[in-house]
Amino acid sequence: MKVAIIDYGMGNLHSVLKSVEAVNHSGAEVFLTRDPEAVVAADKVIFPGQGAMPDCMRELRSYGLAEAVLETTRTKPFFGICVGAQLLLDHSEEGDTAGLGVFAGDVVRFASGLVDAHGQRLKVPHMGWNRVYQNRAHPLFAGIADGERFYFVHSYYFQPQDAALTLAESEYPQRFSCIIGRENVFATQFHTEKSHHAGLKMMENFLAWDGVA
Repeated sequence: MKVAIIDYGMGNLHSVLKSVEAVNHSGAEVFLTRDPEAVVAADKVIFPGQGAMPDCMRELRSYGLAEAVLETTRTKPFFGICVGAQLLLDHSEEGDTAGLGVFAGDVVRFASGLVDAHGQRLKVPHMGWNRVYQNRAHPLFAGIADGERFYFVHSYYFQPQDAALTLAESEYPQRFSCIIGRENVFATQFHTEKSHHAGLKMMENFLAWDGVA
């Protein structure tokens, strides 16, 4: 089995690679690539991202990888991480950027002046460990408790048009969509590679996943 991690220069690429290698018990070939043909030929695809969405989209297109992403979201198990997940939607408020349109919806910024239940101001970007509440069963949740903590660093979040796309939510302070997916595509706002045991378990589940939700 070949697992491609898309390298367009905009993610914690080596951290993602190391986290996948740590749970690769089946001897899969896991590799970084910016070759569109290698992405399409892989059995599974991981699409990380970090930074501003306009920059990520520009770099993705500069390497000719946009079509490879679209093709693989239609045909094989696909895991988007952080901005790699945001790019799957139609549009982002960040830089008024068009996304890839895999899912209908927008990426919107947290409002200014957020406060928690005690009246304490919440900072944007949202940074740190937050609980993730599963909306329904999914193979990638196997062995992960509902309400488990994952690591977030973001100022923008998903707002899919179809509520059924939201597989899990977090709170800051209101509920927001933090995992979206349908059929063979699964995408997280948080960083699995920074989420210790829970993140590793989710990636281990992805390596074993056949793409059926």
